[in-house]
Amino acid sequence: MQLKDRVAIVTGAASGIGAGIALRFAEEGAQVVVNDRSLMAAESVSENIENMGRKATPIQADVSTLEDVERMFGEANDLFGRVDILISNAGLRKDAPVHSMTPEQWDDVLRVQLKGCFNCVKVAQQYMVPQCDGKIVIVASPIPAGMGFPGQVNYGAANGGLIGLTTSLATELGAHNINVNAIAPDYIETPMTREAARKDDLYLDDFKQAALAFIPLRRLGTPDDVARVAVFLASSESSYVSGQVIGVKGGP
Repeated sequence: MQLKDRVAIVTGAASGIGAGIALRFAEEGAQVVVNDRSLMAAESVSENIENMGRKATPIQADVSTLEDVERMFGEANDLFGRVDILISNAGLRKDAPVHSMTPEQWDDVLRVQLKGCFNCVKVAQQYMVPQCDGKIVIVASPIPAGMGFPGQVNYGAANGGLIGLTTSLATELGAHNINVNAIAPDYIETPMTREAARKDDLYLDDFKQAALAFIPLRRLGTPDDVARVAVFLASSESSYVSGQVIGVKGGP
């Protein structure tokens, strides 16, 4: 087990990629804090982990609120005694053409995705620096592909910021033996993908057929495909990997 007895906080872990990472981490021996704004959904993932014989706790917190993040890390530290891994995965999409995008749609996406990540890493490093050890993995949309679709100026700006945050953090925290990397998944079958397809008046099967034309491996990815890369970046196997953006997609 690559993550035996490590303590991981996974944000946005109630479904999709976040849930896949939380479950895979538990299989690899980690103790997992399952975070989401929905406590009921986080409890469901935590129960699945405990049914595997691993330790998990659900914590309801809004990552865009620093006080919530501080409370979450404090509860995790009180329960498990340390925090070794942060997976910053919480995200939000509110697509609209730039001419009709409201300030609220812009602010909401950047607040959850970019500010939320900043809040989490700001608090995470307070626990990781004193122990001179830590792994931070930021989940972001692919760059530049994730920035290229009409109606996603807020989403593209937030994810572009996450890539810059990854590079800067890796430089700043490297001296404290903290690795910071980003994962950029593309064409992953998740609830967010289904919702995006519906907004384009497509059934998921229709979206899949259209997407397969651009995927050399001829299939959509799964949350577990992303989770396996997250395990590598959170383990000692990636001790000399930092400041990198790892694409998880079925071809160039």
